[in-house]
Amino acid sequence: MSGKIWEMPLELVPNKVPRYPGGREIDRFRGLEECNDDGRPEAWVGSTTRALGPHEDKNTGLSEVVLPSGEVTLLTELIDKYPRELLGEKHYEKFGSELCILVKLLDAKNQLGLQTHPTREYAKAHFGSDFGKTESWYIIGLREDQEEKPYVLLGFKEGITREIFEELYEKQDIRAMEECCHKIPVSVGDMYLVDAGVPHAVGPGCFLVEVQESSDITVGVRKREFPTEEEELAYKNRLLGCYIYDGSSYEENLNKYRIPPTIDRSCQGGFEKVLLGRENTPYFGITEAEVTGEFPMRRTGTFSVAIVLEGEGEIAYSGGTMEIKKGSEIFLPAGIKDPVLRSRNNTTLKVVQAFPPEVI
Repeated sequence: MSGKIWEMPLELVPNKVPRYPGGREIDRFRGLEECNDDGRPEAWVGSTTRALGPHEDKNTGLSEVVLPSGEVTLLTELIDKYPRELLGEKHYEKFGSELCILVKLLDAKNQLGLQTHPTREYAKAHFGSDFGKTESWYIIGLREDQEEKPYVLLGFKEGITREIFEELYEKQDIRAMEECCHKIPVSVGDMYLVDAGVPHAVGPGCFLVEVQESSDITVGVRKREFPTEEEELAYKNRLLGCYIYDGSSYEENLNKYRIPPTIDRSCQGGFEKVLLGRENTPYFGITEAEVTGEFPMRRTGTFSVAIVLEGEGEIAYSGGTMEIKKGSEIFLPAGIKDPVLRSRNNTTLKVVQAFPPEVI
């Protein structure tokens, strides 16, 4: 192996972020002997976003990367040193050192709380953030020991207004608020786009890759206690104002938010599907390569974040190779030259890759 760090793929150190019940399927995916629901149900992959909340470690959510020397450092620190080289000139000129994306593995043992996230405009006005939180879910596994078939809640039903939703909020009838949304059974391979402002909840038993804007702002549906009525009212108005009340029928909802893949590139050694592109969202792009031989990786002039979903093999590039297998998490700098995926041992190598805005 030779070359500069921005000319080679970089191994990411696996992490798990404490949040809610889950985590077992991440352990299984990584091939660990002991797999537990340890309350750490999210892995933040290639992340420069700090997790909000009372965490013991101020760097919770930030990814670490393994350097060629074997030294481990925060990805943020590496980008601070070499932003143009790692992220790409055109990305840096437009966005600076911001990745603009956050990639996660998410394993929900139970249904998560009904929630939404702000648009960029709403986030700027009400949360002081430059980023909202449009996100996406790529279903890569389902728990087989659930009482109910895994599902997601996504999108308001027809006729749901803020007045209706606010009345249920005042009563704190959480079940009825959830019933305002479509309940969608999911299958492995489904891709869902979750626009900012859309109500949603990942259901029990879903194991997925989530790609989103680089924000951790979440708005739920539960009341909180405040010292004054004015503060309580301000909280309610900010919460209810974050939701976009744009309901539709079940089929219309699926057509809006369940996105079919399109095969974009193919050769004898494999093919690549676009799971989400700029016609779906301006905030990130996602591809999946299936490789049975040798397949050139997409070059965009920017960085990307990759997760190996199946198989084993290597990334070959000008200067060396990196061994990869199911569970590998990789940061691919902009400066890598001629990267190629190679499958090994008669396996199909499946690699999902997340890209920053406006390149896919």
